Amino acid sequence: MADEPKILELSNGRITARIASWGATITSLLVPDAHGNVADVVLGFDDLEPYMKGMSPYFGCLVGRVANRIKNGKFTLNGAEYSLPINNGPNSLHGGLNGFDKVVWDVVEHKNDECPSITFQYHSKDGEEGYPGDVTVTAKYSLPEATTLRLDMEAIPHNKATPISLAQHTYWNLAGHNSGDILNHSIQIWAKHITPVDENTIPTGEIMPVEGTPFDFTTEHKIGERISDVPGGYDHNYVLDCGDEKNGVKHAAKLTDPSSSRTLNLWTDAPGMQFYTANYVSGVTGKEGAVYQKHAGVCLETQGFPNAINQPDFPSVVVQPGEKYKHTMLFEFST
Repeated sequence: MADEPKILELSNGRITARIASWGATITSLLVPDAHGNVADVVLGFDDLEPYMKGMSPYFGCLVGRVANRIKNGKFTLNGAEYSLPINNGPNSLHGGLNGFDKVVWDVVEHKNDECPSITFQYHSKDGEEGYPGDVTVTAKYSLPEATTLRLDMEAIPHNKATPISLAQHTYWNLAGHNSGDILNHSIQIWAKHITPVDENTIPTGEIMPVEGTPFDFTTEHKIGERISDVPGGYDHNYVLDCGDEKNGVKHAAKLTDPSSSRTLNLWTDAPGMQFYTANYVSGVTGKEGAVYQKHAGVCLETQGFPNAINQPDFPSVVVQPGEKYKHTMLFEFST
């Protein structure tokens, strides 16, 4: 059995993260502004109890075995049909009822050297939440530079092919977690297309150009500028197809808060990114008694495409036994 869940600290003197072994969850991230004023820029809770009692709308956690939605909770792989728990309308969302966000991960390494890091590991068993095969998953959070947080995720199936698509589900508010909504934040997303969805938020299979629509963030726009033209708010997968590349990752998004001038540049090697504006958050009491309402944060969840296991034209999320799934995210903060 894994140990009792705990919260660990990762700090390099400039930024400080608190990360829990429950769901490999970022519970707090302190980042300075241009004047050195520090704010906690992620939504969450002061202690682990609300996370463990299921009160969290995926604040800060890693989701899997497959992030996002699988249509009707069903897929067929190598001639076998698999049925998953239904937990989001008619769909299976973020790995099911007890996905990777609702388990205790082992802490296999915690380094406090010039590149501080914490490495978590989790063994997902054959049949867990309906998925085939045993899988070993690792997630390493590190601080490679003064104001950069890095996440390296890996997963290896042992005995059966399985879909794997992990995502980091932090809700960002660069003005501070308790500062109200993010509609005044501006964002640029290096994506010329999205995967449009049906009434159950399942991609139709189409790859739709964003040009001339309220989904176009190829140039910087305020999040709230056109959100009223998007029924319910943004909750869409962007096809990351036009970002610069460096060191094996590509530029996915740049998020800026005008009040503090804090900026987050996100880089990844994943093919897609769910841009989600916390449309379903309503009256959640979080850290220091802050009450989080609709649009209190924004999620930038790099991922495989939603329902890719049932969409042969989407990039495959199937990983064969002995192969390695890899997914890196770089969060670069500046002012």
